[in-house]
Parts: sequence; C-alpha cells; structure tokens
Amino acid sequence: MRALIFAAVIAVAGCSSMNPLDWSHRVEVQQGNYVTQDAVAKLKPGMTRAQVRFLLGTPLLTDPFHADRWDYKYSDAKGGKVDPASDKLLTVYFKGDTLDRVEGNAQPAPPAKQLDASAPAQETKKP
Repeated sequence: MRALIFAAVIAVAGCSSMNPLDWSHRVEVQQGNYVTQDAVAKLKPGMTRAQVRFLLGTPLLTDPFHADRWDYKYSDAKGGKVDPASDKLLTVYFKGDTLDRVEGNAQPAPPAKQLDASAPAQETKKP
C-alpha cells in the first residue's frame, strides 16, 4: 500500500510541471488605437466626423453621455505589465459634426524601412 501511495505522489509531482493553468509565459498584448503623430498633424479644425474617422480610425471609446468627444486609447502590455511609455490617450472634440480641438498624446511614427543596397535586386518575370 505504501508503494502505491509513493508512486501516486511521484506521478502527481511530475505532472505539476505540465500544469495547463500555469500562466508563467506572458505574451505582448497591444490594445486600442495606434494613432501616430503624423495622422494627428493632418487633422484640421472644421473637418467632419467622417474625415476624422478616415484619418484616425474608429475610436476605441465613444461615450453616449459625451457625444461630441472621441477617445483613442492605446496601451502595450509586456509580461503582464503595461509599459508606461506606450500608454497614450488622444481625445478629439467636436462641435456638432465638425472637429473643434484635439488633446492628448499620439504615438511616434514607426521608423521607415531602409533598403539594403547590398541585397541583390529581384527581377520580375515577364510572361
């Protein structure tokens, strides 16, 4: 009987390393609207809601109690913790259907891709 209990304890201890409920591996989670400074620079007072939506995308938050305000929130969580440098909130205010003002922070523009001059050129085949 003791041998059976000992074997059961060893088996259970061995399975604990394969526990599916162990969430020690954390992934990077990006949430919200990634609005760049370039896109915000294109906003001009008097633009319509449709024009703002075209430039910035659909807002993450639309408050039914503040219909003249759109909030664009973005955060980046790495390892289960929000990176404070990536936590941004951009708020767009309207008067009626036209843009009044913009407040908050936007993300910097992503770095431009550099072409590698040492890479061989790729030819396209003509039919």
